[in-house]
Amino acid sequence: MVDNDNGSVTMCQRRYVEDVLKRFGMSDCKAVISPTDISSRFIPSTAATKIDAPFREAVGALMHLMTATRPDIACAVSHVSRFMEKPQVEHWMAVKRILRYLQETKSHGICLKSDDKTDLCGYSDADWAGDHADRKSTSGYAFILMSAPVIWGSKN
Repeated sequence: MVDNDNGSVTMCQRRYVEDVLKRFGMSDCKAVISPTDISSRFIPSTAATKIDAPFREAVGALMHLMTATRPDIACAVSHVSRFMEKPQVEHWMAVKRILRYLQETKSHGICLKSDDKTDLCGYSDADWAGDHADRKSTSGYAFILMSAPVIWGSKN
């Protein structure tokens, strides 16, 4: 937690992000400004082999961040988590892209402002059959209190 001069409090996991980047050899990676490449379209692999990379461990670390203080990576993490059984190179590259985004945004988190209204607002959206593999929809939601997300999620 960080107490800011303006009376707000920011909850972030900078040290955890740095530890995750170090664990996966990404401490000195080139940062990017978005967690996903919009042109990427993944389908489940029929290959019998899977990559030799710590895919599940990395996705687990990203899920911890996503559920605690980083709703900005929820959609990207939800997407890569669909390939836990037989991850391929392109799936590992998508995980590395999220890690590169975290390199750029280490200090991002949830900021609560003391002078904001306490109204609760909810938002949702869906892509309507956007998954090219099975034509399922992906939906997402967020509830905002005092200008900060308090509940969020993404579901296929």
